[in-house]
Amino acid sequence: MNDVRRGRLKVYLGAAPGVGKTYRMLDEARRRAARGADVVVGFAECHGRPRTEAMLDGLEVVERSQCAYRGGYFEEMDLPAVLARRPEVAVVDEFAHSNVPGGGRNAKRWQDIDVLLAAGIDVVTAVNVQHLASLKDVVEKITGVPQHETVPDDVVRRARQIELIDMPPEGLRRRMAHGNIYTPEKIDAALANYFRPGNLTALRQLALLWVADRVDEALHTYRAEHAIGGVWETRERVVVALTGGPEGDTLIRRAARIADRSAGGDLLAVHVARSDGLAAGVSHASLARQRRLVEDLGGSYHSVVGDGVATALVEFARTENATQLVLGTSRRGRFERFLTGPGTGETVTELSGDIDVHRVTHERAGRGTLLPSRRRTLSTARLIAGPVTGLVLPVLLTVCLAQVRGTVNLTSEALLFLLAVVGVACIGGVTSAVIASVTASLLLNYWFIPPIGQFTLDDPNALLALGVFTVVAATVAAVVDRSLRLSRRSARATAEAETMSSLAGSIVRGGQTIPALLERTRETFGTDSAELVDEPPDHEVGVGVTTVPAGPGAFLVLRGRTLSSSERRVLAAFAAHVGSAVERAQLAEAAAEIEPVKAADRLRTALLRAVGHDLRTPLAAGWAAVTSLRGRDVEFSAEDRDELLATADESMAKLNRLLENLLDLSRLEAGVLPLSLRATSLEEVLPMALADVPDVDLRDVESIPPVLVDPPLLERVIANLAGNAARHTPAGRRVMVTASALGGRVELRVVDRGPGLPTTGRERLFEPFQRLGDTDNTTGLGLGLALARGLTEAMDGTLTPEDTPGGGLTMVVSLPLAERASRPDTETAAPTPDRAP
Repeated sequence: MNDVRRGRLKVYLGAAPGVGKTYRMLDEARRRAARGADVVVGFAECHGRPRTEAMLDGLEVVERSQCAYRGGYFEEMDLPAVLARRPEVAVVDEFAHSNVPGGGRNAKRWQDIDVLLAAGIDVVTAVNVQHLASLKDVVEKITGVPQHETVPDDVVRRARQIELIDMPPEGLRRRMAHGNIYTPEKIDAALANYFRPGNLTALRQLALLWVADRVDEALHTYRAEHAIGGVWETRERVVVALTGGPEGDTLIRRAARIADRSAGGDLLAVHVARSDGLAAGVSHASLARQRRLVEDLGGSYHSVVGDGVATALVEFARTENATQLVLGTSRRGRFERFLTGPGTGETVTELSGDIDVHRVTHERAGRGTLLPSRRRTLSTARLIAGPVTGLVLPVLLTVCLAQVRGTVNLTSEALLFLLAVVGVACIGGVTSAVIASVTASLLLNYWFIPPIGQFTLDDPNALLALGVFTVVAATVAAVVDRSLRLSRRSARATAEAETMSSLAGSIVRGGQTIPALLERTRETFGTDSAELVDEPPDHEVGVGVTTVPAGPGAFLVLRGRTLSSSERRVLAAFAAHVGSAVERAQLAEAAAEIEPVKAADRLRTALLRAVGHDLRTPLAAGWAAVTSLRGRDVEFSAEDRDELLATADESMAKLNRLLENLLDLSRLEAGVLPLSLRATSLEEVLPMALADVPDVDLRDVESIPPVLVDPPLLERVIANLAGNAARHTPAGRRVMVTASALGGRVELRVVDRGPGLPTTGRERLFEPFQRLGDTDNTTGLGLGLALARGLTEAMDGTLTPEDTPGGGLTMVVSLPLAERASRPDTETAAPTPDRAP
């Protein structure tokens, strides 16, 4: 199978249910078939829409398989039949669908599709934006509807083609009102809930932004593959350069305003960790604060290593296809700029090409320290200026002193020449100092030492002066050179510490997965790729490949450019962090495997507590009653005997109910609770469920359509909830039970008027044996609610607590309507549209 070409995947991504994904997918299938392609429909969900069903005419449809589950039969795609048919193209709807458990099938339909792709079959599928795993929480926050079926974003991104199916909210609502999406009885509920204009607009924006990011990734890959360095202004990207100085906040806010001027603009903040000495004055506290500011404004923070700040900034901007660069004006004064030449801003402007550069003024402009104290190495300008100054400065000094001859003695003249030599040594180093000392000593000898106008090199004093000049110049130059080397080492250590501090901060915040760490490593060192491999490459072809160990059995490989020795040291630390991340991931997997064992242990402990308390109490009462009846030393009246028998009977009944609950809970934990689902009306279940709860206020249950449940289990759920509510309802108040139908589900509410519970403690309601371990026995929080939730979820329902208006707690049981029995886990789009129409 290794030589089989992997199939190509095309995804129709819908901005919302009902926009027409299935119709477009089947239309493409018809067009491909008309062109001669071998196309079959593996699975298509038409939702009873005539126009969509008409698109199946003329297409070969693989018969669905029948799956038995919880007493019912459901239809799924017959994966073995599609594989045996082996078409060129398979149309498979509902990418995020969860398959019916059992039968050796994959848990998710996207896993079935991956099997088809691995077999060399091209697949056309469809999915809604709310099913993307990364957007699940966002969609739930917008619509208030939890999404039960999701597909990983990476699976969708790997598709060869992603086509967005979009429609304005007004047009989609018109389709809904005309009955083109749902049946008439569901239209009003859908328009009033999920299909509100605001919801549809938000979903549409999510889909557009997600697809835009996918297109952006494809563009980045294309530019990298074709070595395109120019800026393509397809999207506004603003890069702001941060130095760690106090002006950073001003630059970030200005850059954010520039990015906000265009819809979809990106803000990227970058700090260059430098090893050439320009990193002095960096405040790591300021950088950390500025990073938080960037993230609060919706941008991203980046750190790169570069010997030249300007070059590193421009290279980063070109790599990110940035359109604008924002820098602060220089903190150096005019005199400093005059002495040291153009700064980073001027150099960036020269190198930027078609990238717009913004120079933003700030309150620190022109108020920095002298640059020479910050430089760690001689620049090219100083290497050139040193020897020139060593020749020119003594000549200029000679001309000046010649004009005031007679007013300055020889000692002062010699000291002035010595000062000039020291200045040249500070500028140009040893070579420049030697040139200046020789030039100065010769000029001093010729113009100022008698006989004036002649060289007196045979004079011991002249030779001594020349030697003193040379020694002094060499000494000063050596001291300067040593200072520069020490500064360079300090700067390199500072840059490395800065880079590692940034990385460590990201890891501590928990935002770095292994792929993100690899991407950060690639970005930081400016390479083409960074990957984690089990074995180092057998041989490195050419230059630009760097391999470092990243823990036991792991190696970090960077390709793209040759790293310097200092960068390799930093890379080794990065590799150690990546290795630690791998180890943590492995430990997390091991912990996940241990967690079920710990949960089982906690359950056993709780069970022992229950046996020691709840089982003992009714057993002791019944035992005492039976023992008293069997005693011969006391003669009981008929009334007392009846009371003792009633006590024994009540105790045995309590004991029997508790044992049944324990058995059902254990069956739920094991997943073997037998179910018999059928269409059941609430009027059939409620009388028996509420028989032991006196004076219940029952409302709005007569018109509720049947639900798909197991009647005895639903009866036990309602009985547990009503009994719990009765214990918390004050005297003189009644427990209220009400029901409503909306969007393919029925919500049954059991309302009490008790003290209620804070939001933070509500999930503890459903922990088994909660009241035995954590609260007193008068609160009523025990096995019943845990069992009620378990039984409800076993019937494809949910049980959630809500606040009762005016005080108290309401338990909401949501159950599927019986008319949805044709397919499991299918949810109508109002209010819970987990499916693409």
